[in-house]
Amino acid sequence: MRVAITGASGLIGGALTASLLADGHSVVRMVRHPPRAERTTRWEEAEWRPEQGRVDTVALHGADAVVHLAGAPIGTAPWTRRRRSLIRRSRVRGTRILCRAIAAMDTPPPRLLSASGMNFYGDTGGTVATEAAPPGTGFLSEVAQAWEAATAPAEEAGVSVAHLRTAVVLDRSGGLLRSALPLYRAGLGGRLGSGAQYMSWIALRDHVGATRFLLERPEITGPVNLCAPEPVSNAAFTEALGRALGRPTPLPVPATALRAALGDFAEETALLDLRAAPERLVNAGYSFTFPTIDSALSDILARPARRGGA
Repeated sequence: MRVAITGASGLIGGALTASLLADGHSVVRMVRHPPRAERTTRWEEAEWRPEQGRVDTVALHGADAVVHLAGAPIGTAPWTRRRRSLIRRSRVRGTRILCRAIAAMDTPPPRLLSASGMNFYGDTGGTVATEAAPPGTGFLSEVAQAWEAATAPAEEAGVSVAHLRTAVVLDRSGGLLRSALPLYRAGLGGRLGSGAQYMSWIALRDHVGATRFLLERPEITGPVNLCAPEPVSNAAFTEALGRALGRPTPLPVPATALRAALGDFAEETALLDLRAAPERLVNAGYSFTFPTIDSALSDILARPARRGGA
């Protein structure tokens, strides 16, 4: 296959690029700088500048699929007005510009996998959310809803579009684990709030596996939950990570302290109760390599951290 990827230098994009290349596929990395004149890597580069409304569609000709992963990191508190605007704009405007460019092509790539967020469902209060669940409330839910709606031009042009509603991605090279591991290794880990709130998660290797599974199944369109089949409570995650590292987890952080320090950011991240199920993936036949938190952490901690890119 020939696959174009935005966000290819990120945690997920880098791992997906490496996986595709290892199996003999070709990758076009959509980058925000002029493509290098000399080919010094195993992939091609094509320029796209969503902030300027520019997409090099010439490089997309002949592509079997586009995997759109780009978006500003959620980051950390405080969520200032400027930060919120950047988070939303980078996802919604960037997706709309890419999809309009694809729709304008004489022969668009037939498949688009566009990133979305598990926060689409908001706080589910312990209720299991499948892809049929309604949207929730809150800033990140509103962003996810607008993010998915921005793919409309590609869908109207006949492209097969799936929305990757992604849970917390676990890998030591980035995201939650990269920031948590030093604290836990120092014996400073602990549950957040009551610890009863559920966290939907997925190992990076399964995210890549599920994405590749979907690349080969254009009949699967619409939302797809990219999360492990066994979500865990925050308390259970804390215990599992402490167990995997052989370290105690004695220091709970009260919810009141989190709210006071982080405001809405705490409510929509650390204290969010989000319990989702990958119903469509499982029904389609995808088999998770790491269905449980213990199996995922055991594998992740046994391997060295990846270095940047692919």
